[in-house]
Amino acid sequence: MKAIRRFTVRPVLPDTLRPLADLAHNLRWSWHEPTRELFDSLAPEGLAGTDPVRVLGALDTPRLTALAADRDFLARLRTAAADLHDYLHAPRWYQGRPGDAPAALAYFSPEFGVAAALPQYSGGLGILAGDHLKSASDLGLPLIGVGLLYRHGYFRQSLGRDGWQQEHYPVLDPGELPVTLLREADGNPARISLALPGGRSLHAHLWIARVGRVPLLMLDSDVEENAPGERNVTDRLYGGGSEHRLLQEMLLGIGGVRALRTYTRLTGHPEPEVFHTNEGHAGFLGLERIRELQDEGLDFDAALETVRAGTVFTTHTPVPAGIDRFDRALVARHLGNDGTLPGVDLARILALGDETPLGGEPGLFNMAAMGLRLAQRANGVSTLHGAVSRSMFAGLWPGFDADEVPITSITNGVHAPTWVAPEVGRLAPDAGDRELWELRRTLRARLVTDVRRRLRASWRQRGAAAAELGWTESVLDPDVLTIGFARRVPSYKRLTLMLRDKDRLRALLLHPERPVQLVVAGKAHPADDGGKRLVRELVRFADDPRVRHRIVFLPDYGMEMARGLYPGCDVWLNNPLRPLEACGTSGMKAALNGCLNLSVLDGWWDEWFEPDFGWAIPTVDGVAAADEDRRDDLEAAALYELIERRVAPRFYDRDADGVPSGWTAMVRRTLTDLGPKVLADRMVRDYVETLYVPAARARRALTPDRARDLAVWKARVREAWPKVAVDHVEVVGDGLGDDLADAELGATPVVRVRVALGALGPEDVEVQAVAGRVGADDVLAAPRCVTLKPAGGPDLDGRLPYAGTLELDRTGSFGCTVRVLPAHPLLAGPAELGLVALPEETTGEGAGVLLR
Repeated sequence: MKAIRRFTVRPVLPDTLRPLADLAHNLRWSWHEPTRELFDSLAPEGLAGTDPVRVLGALDTPRLTALAADRDFLARLRTAAADLHDYLHAPRWYQGRPGDAPAALAYFSPEFGVAAALPQYSGGLGILAGDHLKSASDLGLPLIGVGLLYRHGYFRQSLGRDGWQQEHYPVLDPGELPVTLLREADGNPARISLALPGGRSLHAHLWIARVGRVPLLMLDSDVEENAPGERNVTDRLYGGGSEHRLLQEMLLGIGGVRALRTYTRLTGHPEPEVFHTNEGHAGFLGLERIRELQDEGLDFDAALETVRAGTVFTTHTPVPAGIDRFDRALVARHLGNDGTLPGVDLARILALGDETPLGGEPGLFNMAAMGLRLAQRANGVSTLHGAVSRSMFAGLWPGFDADEVPITSITNGVHAPTWVAPEVGRLAPDAGDRELWELRRTLRARLVTDVRRRLRASWRQRGAAAAELGWTESVLDPDVLTIGFARRVPSYKRLTLMLRDKDRLRALLLHPERPVQLVVAGKAHPADDGGKRLVRELVRFADDPRVRHRIVFLPDYGMEMARGLYPGCDVWLNNPLRPLEACGTSGMKAALNGCLNLSVLDGWWDEWFEPDFGWAIPTVDGVAAADEDRRDDLEAAALYELIERRVAPRFYDRDADGVPSGWTAMVRRTLTDLGPKVLADRMVRDYVETLYVPAARARRALTPDRARDLAVWKARVREAWPKVAVDHVEVVGDGLGDDLADAELGATPVVRVRVALGALGPEDVEVQAVAGRVGADDVLAAPRCVTLKPAGGPDLDGRLPYAGTLELDRTGSFGCTVRVLPAHPLLAGPAELGLVALPEETTGEGAGVLLR
């Protein structure tokens, strides 16, 4: 029989043991080794290393009574509780900053990978969000996380007998998770609601996960007040059809802001000054904030300026296909007067998601385009990804070179206390080669043991009998070079690139002197049959009795598995299609454990690669890249060549003591020189200094009156801009040839220009000369801008003269042009409005000047 109701029976803790509940319900235990050890000492058989909430739930009354009388244990408990109290309340890095830092920040993300005990993540985006919260906590940021509580999480993966991926969706009971329900003063659950078309409503309760000092609010639609359809909105991460996803993103963005207001009302936490949108899924939060400001008396345009000033948008995708897009009619139906945002101009909402400037479809609403339009500050997640993003979204800023598109970059980082093996963390800085090598072997042997256990369990799930699995006892070897590859399985990550030449791979795996072994893991999206075929192809190769002791595929990749993979591998493999890996933080986690990277120069590796840290896989560019099969064949061959001729020889080249000193030198450089760069603490500090503090300053500067004035000014400039023109340009001065075809190094020619401003005044614009090297196409490279100053009154046609001086400090082909930009002290940058006036593209005197 099936139960029709489910209950969570919690133990009643004696007063002396009450601190255990606080320790268990603060996820700091997931990265604080002493707290984990405390709960492991309590855990009944089979629960060591699991969620402390589960451990507490498994303690019976006699055990609790004994612990309450155990003086040694109570002393350890008091120490742990005091340590947590100090961590939560003592000043940290953020409290030592100047007083201009935001009083509070909100961080919205569709997924959070904080701990395996709270499975609310699918891959890198969620793990990054979890690491962001944990480092924000360590640094003392007054940050509030906002997400959804998915009752089925993402999915659990297993394999069929033929290697086909199977998905399972176990039900997550919040009562068994390290979360607590937010309640009103009267004890009733706090609730937020969204109006839906047709008089329906979407209600949600609010669960709180304590991530150190950071509260993570998670909205849960599985409440009795909802109809069945609405009750299932938060059923699965990235599940369901288009309308289902739209409702999830409305609940995350619009409902998330309402949840924040409820939380601050009930707890007294300061209201966030800065809102950080982690990818476009949460972009609707800006619309809700516009609605709030309209209720306070601002019109749409003034509210939009206010919202933009305090919003940061981070894009994580390097391809348009990775962006959520919805049918405009569907968005209009759900956000219009019969939906969630009555009173907010629907036409203006739809314009925010217009993707036609990006070459998109007029009938679709683009969440990333909306996110960028609603944020005054935006960033990619590595230097290369920032450049890719500027090119991808350049259509939103027409007339500007991609380099000037206002999207910066902050390279991701990873939370060391979460991902570094305790033994690596305790390693002395002056550890010798032998000590370092013995540690590497210890971690590799531990991984081998874990892999064998997981492999046996996987084969039992696939239908194998215990009697036919004796071979798993000899899978992998703790003394063989071990390469790891684990990530999601979209096509661009190329899970099966290693299989392009199966005979060559077998030869590497079975090499008589320098064998290699591979540990592979990854999940394909449930709707991605192409990804599932890649998984099956890899599994079938790994099932081959000739090589199955040297290559394994482990199903159900997640945080728990990853924490053993990174330290236990010698090399971390990453071979995406360049430049489609936005960052690729798994290689960072590996590096923090002394694992060397073997990767395509993409994401963070493109930025920080050095030969002492690992190896760069050559990539195919240009015409050859158009032939996908040839490209993959060439890059796979380069991968095999690197492993055979450089990686494996370095690993197996031992000194008289049996230590590969060349290898350990690379491990040491990785730990000491690369390690500090890849830390999430560095990343969060970068966000504070580069984006959060400037956003807070901009938001504070926009009083309601200033916001109205700025909105009116922008409207006036946009209306007048078609009449702004550069009518005449000349370059004169000593050192220039008579025909302006050449110039002397060190010359300082004067640029003179006349511009028509129409209804605008000089105070509304900045006139610039832009100069730099030019190629055969006359495009300026690495241009420098010189602000030109007014040089007199208007001529008979009303044109205003401007002038300034260039400095010709470089030899070679040189060119310059002139442009007019809007200028206002409250703009974050010259490209903010996407308006620029340039000389007519003719060969006449108005076209700019080339000096060769």
